[in-house]
Amino acid sequence: MTASELAFCVHCGQEWPGGADHPACRIPGQELQPPRFCGHCARRLVVQVTPMGWTARCSRHGDTASG
Repeated sequence: MTASELAFCVHCGQEWPGGADHPACRIPGQELQPPRFCGHCARRLVVQVTPMGWTARCSRHGDTASG
């Protein structure tokens, strides 16, 4: 899913600014962090980080995993 398809920021949970840049969460290395909020509904995710990657689960939208 691309950033333009999201309704909410996956790092802070705030409403995504309609395809515009989101500078509040653009810090170096942020793209390596797992998501903390669902991009569809802004619910807090259950995140598990392992040496091989991460998994994140939304109670409404299911699982997401690192590539």
